[in-house]
Amino acid sequence: MAAKEMYDYLSAAVADKDVTLSVAPQEILTEQSSKNTVIHLGDDGSEVRVNLSDASIFYVTLQWDYLDESDSGTVIDFWNDTVKGNGMANSFKWGHPTDGHTYVVRFASDLSRFQKTSYSELVKSD
Repeated sequence: MAAKEMYDYLSAAVADKDVTLSVAPQEILTEQSSKNTVIHLGDDGSEVRVNLSDASIFYVTLQWDYLDESDSGTVIDFWNDTVKGNGMANSFKWGHPTDGHTYVVRFASDLSRFQKTSYSELVKSD
């Protein structure tokens, strides 16, 4: 039996914005799958599970260990630009770097950028 991937469980969708984030991550940390299920617990310890949808929901966590200035700016622009991601509001296209499929995605959290600089020698400038 062939290995299954996200693509096998998702329906076709149209992105809110017809743009593609083309900066491939160096690593995919997680592909987490969930369902829209609510669990009601009774006082007697009983429970009722209600599936609000049979559709699968995937959360993909990406990591970029190093981005040049251009790619870093592209990611920041996608998150902030109102005609692209607009924070977590708009969906857009993203090409998965290892399974070869293009998905309709949106940001699921705030975006942060960490810049690290090292100096080999520190001296007084005056």
